Amino acid sequence: QVQLVESGGGLVQPGGSLRLSCAASGIVVTRNAVGVTWHRQAPGKQRELVAGLSSTGNTNYADFVKGRFTISRNSATNTVYLQMDSLKPEDTAVYYCSLTSYYPSRRDYWGQGTQVTVSS
Repeated sequence: QVQLVESGGGLVQPGGSLRLSCAASGIVVTRNAVGVTWHRQAPGKQRELVAGLSSTGNTNYADFVKGRFTISRNSATNTVYLQMDSLKPEDTAVYYCSLTSYYPSRRDYWGQGTQVTVSS
């Protein structure tokens, strides 16, 4: 059974940093044919893609976080990370990690989310 558990959210001042973690069990996050993403959802808004890391190591970022956020994964800890720097109040949202396994068939998994609040 695959489980994803996010942590690292909290309250931070504008301009500050946070590192979100997404610990996986039941699947290896660095395995071939596994892609990982971070999404976020602010109150009253739809969930949106923040960053993605493909099984081949390619990354993609939403324009509103480019240059500020970095997605990565670590085989030793079997964890996906989202380093968030230069945070802005508009980054306030619940952040979710997701993992897609493409073999033997596509399956998507989601974590429960972690709250990030950027406020002075």
